[in-house]
Amino acid sequence: MSVQKKADAFLSSLAGAEVRKSLVAMTESTTYNTQATYSTDSTLYPDNLIPFVDKHMNYLSKHPATDPVQYLANLRLMTKVR
Repeated sequence: MSVQKKADAFLSSLAGAEVRKSLVAMTESTTYNTQATYSTDSTLYPDNLIPFVDKHMNYLSKHPATDPVQYLANLRLMTKVR
């Protein structure tokens, strides 16, 4: 299976939907730092800012060996506002 097919498969899967739901919940919470970050892709992001959810969904779709549950747990620890 090609890399693009695997990425599309994750994005449309139940696991992908659950991860997206968790990421959106993180962005809606004030307990996490979920600011948009710089992106070089000015055609897709004209203001050169990639939203938090898109950034992490892209990463997980491009790295299928990554455990999404563990990734989210680590992400919560790294972005927690203290």
